[in-house]
Amino acid sequence: MDLAGIENFILNPAFHDYLAILKGARNGFVYGVKVRFPHALVMSILFGRGDVKTRLKVIYRATKQHAFNLAKFVSLYKTLLLLQKRMNGGKERSADTFIAGLIGGFLVFGERTAVNEQIVLYVIARVVASFIPRAGSPYSASPQSPRATSAVKPVPPNPQYFAVLAAVSWGAVMWLFKERGETIQPGMFNSMTYLYRDSEVWKNLRTLLWHNA
Repeated sequence: MDLAGIENFILNPAFHDYLAILKGARNGFVYGVKVRFPHALVMSILFGRGDVKTRLKVIYRATKQHAFNLAKFVSLYKTLLLLQKRMNGGKERSADTFIAGLIGGFLVFGERTAVNEQIVLYVIARVVASFIPRAGSPYSASPQSPRATSAVKPVPPNPQYFAVLAAVSWGAVMWLFKERGETIQPGMFNSMTYLYRDSEVWKNLRTLLWHNA
């Protein structure tokens, strides 16, 4: 199949939903690298221990886990949405996003690791914040989140409870994004738009796999 044939295939509406899963995985991986690598690099420089090789391994592991987990979640989420749509005669239901996010959150982010814990806490904070009454006008700028420090050594959450927390958080935030997007904090809204909506659009092979349209 030549390039023209490939582009005809990827622009065929019959295959759109399936290719959106592929592009969703791509966007999830790229976004995970963009977010985690600089964070892990800075944290390693400021607070890391060991020699350069040890710190580079920590940066690599954290970046890899964040990128692959986001790629897995986005692709699984889109797959579950598609399955539910097919099972419901081609119609989308309001609860579909919550169910897909719930299952995806449990399977992908349910294991308690340092990276997953940071992601889940970020998500649940945005879910809780969405219930705060809205102001009369939209955000003028993305707020900065101060980093808190503590002299007390933290104790990690119970793994079973954490898995439930991850599932409910992701189910809730995916439903909010679809049904009540105006309540999502702007930074997260932009991130979710990149992951879940931008991955629905492409014009050719380049904008499917390499760069957003």
